[in-house]
Amino acid sequence: MKFLWQDRVKARRREWWSADQAAQLVEFAVALPVLVVFVVGIFDFSGAFTLKQKLTNVARDAARAAAAEPITDLSASVPVSVRDAFWMIDGYLVANRINDCGVGPSNVTQARPVWTYAAGGTSTNGCPTAGLTIIINRGYYFPAVDGRQPAAVNCVAQATAANQTAVISTCVSIQYGYQWKFRRVASLLGTTPFLPSTISVTAVAMNEN
Repeated sequence: MKFLWQDRVKARRREWWSADQAAQLVEFAVALPVLVVFVVGIFDFSGAFTLKQKLTNVARDAARAAAAEPITDLSASVPVSVRDAFWMIDGYLVANRINDCGVGPSNVTQARPVWTYAAGGTSTNGCPTAGLTIIINRGYYFPAVDGRQPAAVNCVAQATAANQTAVISTCVSIQYGYQWKFRRVASLLGTTPFLPSTISVTAVAMNEN
């Protein structure tokens, strides 16, 4: 009788140790953070890519529009071409339901031929901390031959080397704050990725007049 009882105990122990119900729960608990990181990452990076594409499109259109206008009014406090480029960008943001951070004509600073519109993010305007910065350089130039580099986000004109021709153009830069959700979720895996605080785009068009 004693041996029969011991055999039953051993059999019950083997049954407990071979059960896999708890293993499924452990596997789910381990896989859940990874799954959350992947899902949030897909949505977050696709949102950043979409925003960059939209900003690129409007920056290119604004640069072309400003470059097509005369440069004879650059002595004005804010030339018509600069105002047109700004309102084109602002209207595009509003039409595409992108917060313009409340930026307006009063937010402009000038260091001719560069005009900068900037509005920081606050709790009242609902914009990311980095806010929105629009730079319009109506006197941008870059070397027309070897050595030409893409325009920097600050639209500062590049220096020309000897025997190079400076091509006068219009440079439009947009820097828009982006609030990453992926950074917070990635902390579940014990890491903090480096991600830019702004989505930046730049477009250049040669002046026609």
